Amino acid sequence: MTEATPAPSRRGAAVGRGIGIGLMYGLWKPRVLGAWRVPSAGPVILAVNHSHNIDGPMLMGTAPRPVHFLIKKEAFVGPLDPFLRGIGQLEVDRTTADRTAITRALGVLADGGVLGIFPEGTRGEGDFAALRSGLAYFAVRGGAPIVPVAVLGSTEARGRLISALPPLRSRVDVVFGDAFDAGDGSGRRTRKALDEATERIRRKLAAHLEDARRLTGRPVKT
Repeated sequence: MTEATPAPSRRGAAVGRGIGIGLMYGLWKPRVLGAWRVPSAGPVILAVNHSHNIDGPMLMGTAPRPVHFLIKKEAFVGPLDPFLRGIGQLEVDRTTADRTAITRALGVLADGGVLGIFPEGTRGEGDFAALRSGLAYFAVRGGAPIVPVAVLGSTEARGRLISALPPLRSRVDVVFGDAFDAGDGSGRRTRKALDEATERIRRKLAAHLEDARRLTGRPVKT
Protein backbone atom coordinates (compact mmCIF):
# COMPACT_ATOMS: atom_id res chain seq x y z
CA MET A 1 0.00 0.00 0.00
CA THR A 2 1.20 3.49 -0.82
CA GLU A 3 0.47 6.62 1.13
CA ALA A 4 -2.12 7.52 -1.52
CA THR A 5 -3.96 4.24 -1.04
CA PRO A 6 -3.88 3.48 2.68
CA ALA A 7 -4.83 0.00 3.81
CA PRO A 8 -8.39 -0.32 5.12
CA SER A 9 -8.43 -0.47 8.89
CA ARG A 10 -8.57 -4.03 10.23
CA ARG A 11 -9.44 -2.66 13.66
CA GLY A 12 -12.14 -0.53 12.05
CA ALA A 13 -13.66 -3.58 10.36
CA ALA A 14 -13.70 -5.35 13.73
CA VAL A 15 -15.52 -2.36 15.22
CA GLY A 16 -17.95 -2.45 12.29
CA ARG A 17 -18.62 -6.11 12.97
CA GLY A 18 -19.43 -5.29 16.59
CA ILE A 19 -21.83 -2.56 15.52
CA GLY A 20 -23.40 -4.92 12.99
CA ILE A 21 -23.91 -7.62 15.63
CA GLY A 22 -25.64 -5.16 17.95
CA LEU A 23 -27.91 -3.66 15.30
CA MET A 24 -28.81 -6.77 13.34
CA TYR A 25 -29.54 -8.95 16.36
CA GLY A 26 -31.22 -6.04 18.13
CA LEU A 27 -33.58 -5.17 15.29
CA TRP A 28 -34.15 -8.53 13.59
CA LYS A 29 -33.75 -12.24 14.27
CA PRO A 30 -30.93 -13.52 12.07
CA ARG A 31 -30.64 -17.27 11.61
CA VAL A 32 -27.09 -18.10 10.55
CA LEU A 33 -26.33 -21.41 8.88
CA GLY A 34 -22.95 -22.74 7.80
CA ALA A 35 -20.76 -19.97 9.23
CA TRP A 36 -18.16 -22.65 9.99
CA ARG A 37 -17.56 -22.90 6.24
CA VAL A 38 -15.76 -19.54 6.25
CA PRO A 39 -12.01 -20.22 6.59
CA SER A 40 -10.86 -19.11 10.03
CA ALA A 41 -7.72 -17.45 8.66
CA GLY A 42 -6.26 -16.28 5.38
CA PRO A 43 -7.78 -14.37 2.48
CA VAL A 44 -11.35 -15.12 1.50
CA ILE A 45 -14.07 -13.46 -0.56
CA LEU A 46 -17.68 -13.52 0.58
CA ALA A 47 -19.94 -13.31 -2.49
CA VAL A 48 -23.37 -12.12 -1.38
CA ASN A 49 -26.68 -11.81 -3.22
CA HIS A 50 -28.12 -8.31 -3.01
CA SER A 51 -31.82 -7.53 -2.92
CA HIS A 52 -32.06 -5.11 0.04
CA ASN A 53 -29.98 -2.38 1.64
CA ILE A 54 -29.64 -4.33 4.89
CA ASP A 55 -27.91 -7.28 3.17
CA GLY A 56 -24.43 -5.80 3.66
CA PRO A 57 -24.89 -4.79 7.30
CA MET A 58 -26.59 -8.14 7.96
CA LEU A 59 -23.54 -10.01 6.69
CA MET A 60 -21.18 -7.75 8.65
CA GLY A 61 -23.09 -8.63 11.82
CA THR A 62 -23.36 -12.37 11.19
CA ALA A 63 -20.07 -13.32 9.49
CA PRO A 64 -17.55 -15.04 11.79
CA ARG A 65 -14.80 -12.60 10.73
CA PRO A 66 -14.69 -8.83 10.13
CA VAL A 67 -15.56 -7.94 6.52
CA HIS A 68 -14.29 -5.18 4.25
CA PHE A 69 -17.05 -4.50 1.71
CA LEU A 70 -16.67 -2.87 -1.68
CA ILE A 71 -19.44 -0.25 -1.54
CA LYS A 72 -20.57 2.12 -4.29
CA LYS A 73 -19.15 5.62 -3.93
CA GLU A 74 -22.65 7.11 -3.88
CA ALA A 75 -23.05 5.76 -0.34
CA PHE A 76 -20.07 7.79 0.92
CA VAL A 77 -21.96 11.03 1.51
CA GLY A 78 -22.37 13.27 4.55
CA PRO A 79 -21.67 11.62 7.92
CA LEU A 80 -21.71 8.16 6.29
CA ASP A 81 -18.43 8.96 4.52
CA PRO A 82 -16.14 9.08 7.58
CA PHE A 83 -18.18 6.36 9.29
CA LEU A 84 -17.83 3.84 6.46
CA ARG A 85 -14.13 4.60 6.07
CA GLY A 86 -13.68 4.34 9.81
CA ILE A 87 -15.09 0.81 9.89
CA GLY A 88 -12.79 -0.33 7.09
CA GLN A 89 -15.16 -0.28 4.13
CA LEU A 90 -13.98 0.39 0.56
CA GLU A 91 -15.36 3.04 -1.78
CA VAL A 92 -15.64 1.98 -5.44
CA ASP A 93 -16.66 3.89 -8.55
CA ARG A 94 -18.76 1.42 -10.53
CA THR A 95 -18.66 3.50 -13.71
CA THR A 96 -14.97 2.97 -14.39
CA ALA A 97 -12.01 0.71 -13.64
CA ASP A 98 -11.37 2.18 -10.18
CA ARG A 99 -7.68 1.44 -9.70
CA THR A 100 -7.61 2.80 -6.16
CA ALA A 101 -10.45 0.51 -5.10
CA ILE A 102 -8.84 -2.44 -6.91
CA THR A 103 -5.52 -1.83 -5.17
CA ARG A 104 -7.12 -1.52 -1.75
CA ALA A 105 -9.30 -4.62 -2.25
CA LEU A 106 -6.30 -6.70 -3.33
CA GLY A 107 -4.48 -5.29 -0.30
CA VAL A 108 -7.20 -6.69 1.97
CA LEU A 109 -6.65 -10.15 0.48
CA ALA A 110 -2.85 -9.84 0.56
CA ASP A 111 -3.17 -9.03 4.25
CA GLY A 112 -5.19 -12.20 4.83
CA GLY A 113 -8.48 -10.37 5.28
CA VAL A 114 -12.09 -10.91 4.24
CA LEU A 115 -13.41 -9.05 1.20
CA GLY A 116 -17.18 -8.73 0.78
CA ILE A 117 -18.55 -8.34 -2.75
CA PHE A 118 -22.00 -8.03 -4.27
CA PRO A 119 -21.12 -9.77 -7.56
CA GLU A 120 -24.30 -8.57 -9.29
CA GLY A 121 -22.93 -5.04 -9.00
CA THR A 122 -26.15 -3.46 -7.82
CA ARG A 123 -29.28 -4.22 -5.82
CA GLY A 124 -31.85 -6.24 -7.76
CA GLU A 125 -33.55 -9.62 -7.61
CA GLY A 126 -30.63 -11.04 -5.65
CA ASP A 127 -30.63 -14.23 -7.72
CA PHE A 128 -27.07 -14.13 -9.13
CA ALA A 129 -28.54 -14.19 -12.67
CA ALA A 130 -25.93 -11.79 -14.05
CA LEU A 131 -22.49 -11.20 -12.57
CA ARG A 132 -19.83 -8.62 -13.24
CA SER A 133 -16.29 -9.83 -13.89
CA GLY A 134 -14.80 -8.11 -10.84
CA LEU A 135 -15.40 -11.06 -8.52
CA ALA A 136 -13.47 -13.43 -10.78
CA TYR A 137 -10.64 -10.92 -11.10
CA PHE A 138 -10.22 -10.50 -7.35
CA ALA A 139 -10.47 -14.25 -6.72
CA VAL A 140 -7.91 -15.19 -9.37
CA ARG A 141 -5.55 -12.27 -8.85
CA GLY A 142 -5.81 -12.38 -5.05
CA GLY A 143 -5.57 -16.15 -4.81
CA ALA A 144 -8.58 -16.22 -2.50
CA PRO A 145 -11.34 -18.83 -2.24
CA ILE A 146 -14.93 -17.68 -2.65
CA VAL A 147 -17.61 -18.45 -0.07
CA PRO A 148 -21.13 -17.98 -1.47
CA VAL A 149 -23.58 -16.31 0.91
CA ALA A 150 -27.35 -16.14 0.58
CA VAL A 151 -29.28 -13.53 2.56
CA LEU A 152 -32.95 -14.47 2.50
CA GLY A 153 -36.03 -12.82 3.96
CA SER A 154 -34.99 -9.19 3.76
CA THR A 155 -37.53 -8.37 1.02
CA GLU A 156 -40.46 -10.62 1.88
CA ALA A 157 -42.40 -7.99 3.87
CA ARG A 158 -42.26 -4.30 4.77
CA GLY A 159 -42.06 -2.96 8.27
CA ARG A 160 -44.93 -1.00 9.78
CA LEU A 161 -42.79 1.73 11.32
CA ILE A 162 -40.27 2.03 8.48
CA SER A 163 -41.59 0.58 5.25
CA ALA A 164 -38.15 0.57 3.64
CA LEU A 165 -36.95 -2.03 6.16
CA PRO A 166 -38.08 -5.59 6.94
CA PRO A 167 -40.49 -5.84 9.89
CA LEU A 168 -38.70 -5.48 13.21
CA ARG A 169 -37.86 -8.80 14.88
CA SER A 170 -38.62 -10.71 11.67
CA ARG A 171 -36.37 -13.60 10.71
CA VAL A 172 -33.63 -13.12 8.15
CA ASP A 173 -31.63 -16.16 7.07
CA VAL A 174 -27.92 -15.95 6.27
CA VAL A 175 -26.59 -19.13 4.68
CA PHE A 176 -22.89 -19.68 4.00
CA GLY A 177 -21.85 -22.21 1.35
CA ASP A 178 -18.72 -24.25 0.73
CA ALA A 179 -15.57 -22.35 -0.26
CA PHE A 180 -14.35 -22.90 -3.82
CA ASP A 181 -11.61 -21.66 -6.14
CA ALA A 182 -12.64 -19.58 -9.12
CA GLY A 183 -9.75 -20.43 -11.43
CA ASP A 184 -9.29 -23.53 -13.57
CA GLY A 185 -5.87 -24.30 -12.13
CA SER A 186 -3.97 -22.89 -15.10
CA GLY A 187 -3.16 -19.55 -13.49
CA ARG A 188 -4.37 -17.71 -16.61
CA ARG A 189 -5.60 -14.13 -16.18
CA THR A 190 -6.68 -13.40 -19.75
CA ARG A 191 -10.06 -11.88 -20.55
CA LYS A 192 -11.27 -15.27 -21.79
CA ALA A 193 -10.07 -16.98 -18.61
CA LEU A 194 -11.87 -14.40 -16.44
CA ASP A 195 -15.06 -14.73 -18.50
CA GLU A 196 -14.94 -18.50 -18.05
CA ALA A 197 -14.28 -18.07 -14.33
CA THR A 198 -17.22 -15.68 -14.04
CA GLU A 199 -19.54 -18.25 -15.58
CA ARG A 200 -18.24 -20.99 -13.25
CA ILE A 201 -18.79 -18.66 -10.29
CA ARG A 202 -22.31 -17.78 -11.46
CA ARG A 203 -23.30 -21.44 -11.59
CA LYS A 204 -21.84 -22.10 -8.13
CA LEU A 205 -23.59 -19.09 -6.58
CA ALA A 206 -26.93 -19.86 -8.24
CA ALA A 207 -26.78 -23.48 -7.03
CA HIS A 208 -25.99 -22.32 -3.50
CA LEU A 209 -28.90 -19.88 -3.53
CA GLU A 210 -31.29 -22.63 -4.60
CA ASP A 211 -29.96 -24.96 -1.90
CA ALA A 212 -30.24 -22.19 0.70
CA ARG A 213 -33.88 -21.55 -0.20
CA ARG A 214 -34.70 -25.22 0.18
CA LEU A 215 -32.78 -25.48 3.45
CA THR A 216 -34.55 -22.49 5.00
CA GLY A 217 -37.99 -23.19 3.57
CA ARG A 218 -37.95 -20.03 1.47
CA PRO A 219 -39.72 -20.11 -1.91
CA VAL A 220 -37.59 -21.64 -4.67
CA LYS A 221 -37.83 -19.62 -7.87
CA THR A 222 -38.52 -21.52 -11.07
